[in-house]
Amino acid sequence: MPLTLRSYGPRDFAALHKLDQSCFPAGISYSKITLRYFLTLPSADCVVAEDGGRIVGFIVSEENPPLAHIITLDVDAKHRRHGVASALLETLEGNLALRGVRSILLETATNNEPAVAFWKSRGYRIEATLKRYYLGRIDAYEMRKILPATLNLQPVKKES
Repeated sequence: MPLTLRSYGPRDFAALHKLDQSCFPAGISYSKITLRYFLTLPSADCVVAEDGGRIVGFIVSEENPPLAHIITLDVDAKHRRHGVASALLETLEGNLALRGVRSILLETATNNEPAVAFWKSRGYRIEATLKRYYLGRIDAYEMRKILPATLNLQPVKKES
């Protein structure tokens, strides 16, 4: 079945939390309280990817135009390297651009070479190294992308 992208709905919470727990080690993955906090921020945007009705990825951001921050991008291990992350990111960037965002920040572990390569391939550039950012011992890169003035993308509508 083809990948379906849609906006987050509250019924997705358990699946998103479970996926986040599988994508990141304890202490880096989000607790239920923290993930719910980010998802319910008035400035939050979350795009969900489904394959055959099963959630296989999601991306969460918060925004204060002209700046946005990507909180997390999670893709099920079996669905990595199949365009899921790229599709999620492209949709989110389009949504953000339509709402006046021009610059997006994120953090990723310096030792997560596949993630660093992915972000670089999508136009994000390293701006700083954040010492002991994760778990008080793992360094992270702060990365930024400047969005073009116009993106030819259609937004994923938020559910009510």
